[in-house]
Amino acid sequence: MNNLELQKHANDVRKGIVTAVHSAKAGHPGGSLSAADVFTFLYFEEMNIDPADPHKADRDRFVLSKGHTAPGLYSALANRGFFPVEDLTTLRKLGSYLQGHPCIHIPGVDMSSGSLGQGISAAVGMALGAKMNGQDFRVYTMLGDGELEEGQVWEASMFAGFRKLDNLCVIVDNNGLQIDGPVDQVCSPYPIDKKFEAFNFHVINVDAHDFDAIRAAFKEARETKGMPTCIVLHSLKGKGVSFMENSVDWHGKAPNDEEYAVAMADLEKIGAELEKAGEV
Repeated sequence: MNNLELQKHANDVRKGIVTAVHSAKAGHPGGSLSAADVFTFLYFEEMNIDPADPHKADRDRFVLSKGHTAPGLYSALANRGFFPVEDLTTLRKLGSYLQGHPCIHIPGVDMSSGSLGQGISAAVGMALGAKMNGQDFRVYTMLGDGELEEGQVWEASMFAGFRKLDNLCVIVDNNGLQIDGPVDQVCSPYPIDKKFEAFNFHVINVDAHDFDAIRAAFKEARETKGMPTCIVLHSLKGKGVSFMENSVDWHGKAPNDEEYAVAMADLEKIGAELEKAGEV
């Protein structure tokens, strides 16, 4: 898939995020928007998946360790065809299958998650299981940078590095902000790359909003043997929505009607620019 197509899909994913959170009147837009490009790349290009057969045995697995950014995952899954895009407006509503954190009963979701620090352990178990059973699928897991303050992250990483799980790709969304403020002021996880290297990971630092760089990083991860890979995404929290960008205030709240209109206008403008670029 070419980059322009990916950019259009990512913009649609962002629209889905904003729409879902606005409809729910709750949720986590900032970290969902910062990871939207990578969600898009994973589900539209990188991973071996099939929306018509979500449980196929040889599919690649994805675990959203930072489960509060479920709106981003749900929007990517919906836009990829796992369930109707229209269902995004039921986020967090009574009786909806799309609740505030991913649940394994949702088409395309491989692991329930939400308690920070735990998703990576599930992903490590999946990767080890694949090795033990002679299966060749890959396992991807996404963590927030604030999540790295959880000790269980490093227990799982130590185990993954020791067991040389080269079928595991850990993705860190390093947007620099967590619910209480800048991560380097709350409880700094820096240097992230050096820490994962110390646990026997191959580490790649990448611009989270550059599809050429993202593609190259995941290719390098697939080609790395004898050790797991950690891709550190240098991202912009709230990416794509003017008033949400790089603002900790939008970690975990929903836009009101007026803010929603502005956000959608921002994304419609981006969409129009992408359409124009495709005509050149």
